[in-house]
Amino acid sequence: MRIGELSRSSGVPVPTIKYYLREGLLPAGELTSPNQAHYGPRHERRLRLIRALLDVGGLSLAGIGEVLEVMDDPEQPVHKVLGIAADGVTPAGREEEAGPDLEEARREVAELLLRRGWHADEWGPAAESLAGVLAALRRAGHGGYIGLLDAYADAAEPVARADLDYVQRRVAREDLVESVVVGTVLGEAMFGALRRLAHIDVSFRRFESPRNLSGPVDPEGSRAAGDGGGRGAGAAAGGAEPEPVG
Repeated sequence: MRIGELSRSSGVPVPTIKYYLREGLLPAGELTSPNQAHYGPRHERRLRLIRALLDVGGLSLAGIGEVLEVMDDPEQPVHKVLGIAADGVTPAGREEEAGPDLEEARREVAELLLRRGWHADEWGPAAESLAGVLAALRRAGHGGYIGLLDAYADAAEPVARADLDYVQRRVAREDLVESVVVGTVLGEAMFGALRRLAHIDVSFRRFESPRNLSGPVDPEGSRAAGDGGGRGAGAAAGGAEPEPVG
């Protein structure tokens, strides 16, 4: 297809496509004459990836160039390519000031990685982000949350496996990277929304159901009685399904 057709099929304006060509983000088409080039599915796929990195991932053009450079190097393992893409779109969060709180949090993150046998860099962006969160929790007077690290990790592992199961269905490296970018950004949004929905359900079961109206709720007893059990757990608890709240 010619550049006009590529523009129509991809939804990317011709001037933008020409800019990507000049910057080396998009490979040149096959010349059919001195001033005409032919483009194919590979170019459509690359344009889709660039737009995902730019619009969904929020990467700069320089950052996109770095991801594409590594992706196009056949010597680079897929794990490294996906890691660079994921790091590029992972929110850095507020940078924490160096100090005892941050150093202690970094030790806790390193211990978590060791304890769980996770093959992750304790100094990488994700680990640094987690350390910053732990330090902020402690400063806010909610250091007890840190005791929930393994519970959070238990929830994160199957989600990560599901993410990579989805990614692994892709064949082309461009499709792999695109799915990681979209999954990292929108997958986190989806998981956050599901977590909030689960909060609503658990809150109802602990604080609004008739058996819990008389006073403080014991979390262990509440879990045993059917916390978060969905429709089956609600029926097992002997009550009607809760009305939607929130």
